[in-house]
Amino acid sequence: MHRGVGLAAFDKEQLSQRFANLSSELSKTQVDHLQSQLTQFRTALLHFATTHRDSIRSDPAFRHEFQQMCSSIGVDPLAGPRKGGWWAEMLGMGDWQYELGVQIVDVCVSTRERNGGVIEMGELIRIVSKLRGVESGVITEEDVTRSIKTLQPLGAGYEVLDVGGGKKMVRNVVKELDADQAVILAEAQVEGGRIAEAILENRRGWTRERARAALENMLLRDGLCWLDSQDEHYGRAYWVPSAMRWDE
Repeated sequence: MHRGVGLAAFDKEQLSQRFANLSSELSKTQVDHLQSQLTQFRTALLHFATTHRDSIRSDPAFRHEFQQMCSSIGVDPLAGPRKGGWWAEMLGMGDWQYELGVQIVDVCVSTRERNGGVIEMGELIRIVSKLRGVESGVITEEDVTRSIKTLQPLGAGYEVLDVGGGKKMVRNVVKELDADQAVILAEAQVEGGRIAEAILENRRGWTRERARAALENMLLRDGLCWLDSQDEHYGRAYWVPSAMRWDE
């Protein structure tokens, strides 16, 4: 009886080893097949990049479709040389993205004194586009957003903020905007940059105390607005530079 158990155990061990060998052979076959598919995929991408490189860099609509296509297959071609590897290097888009990021920083820093470190997205695009010139091609909100993501490791507070109503602003200082400030920015954009306590009371249902406190914090604590104590309509109003349009 003991001998039978020993033989049975030996047979099971041999069977287990055969399954292990078969599993290894199947795994190797699958890996080889996957490697072949990746090689073909890479070749196709290289061909596409070589053929359409200029269009990707200069045509915002084509660039958007290209980014959507890459996103659907889990590839980020604009992540830069370190993250995007050969794909970003082949397109030359890593350098393009960082160049745009440097120009965004330039505009944000040069306008920070007047807007307190928060600039409207459309205004930022307008000034950056003027800085780049016509030959550099059109840039879009999507381009700016992607470039700002590359700036986040700098720890300088660069972030795209959605203030409601389809409006976006770019913060470029290390400080958070609270919910009331986001509302004020959105309303100020509607009014061309001017905001008053009465506007917040009538449109948002705020109390006079809440409106006054939020506006005074933006004025005195954060430096995000200017005070006009002789406003013709409200008597006392605030101007938010980041919601105003500036001619450069």
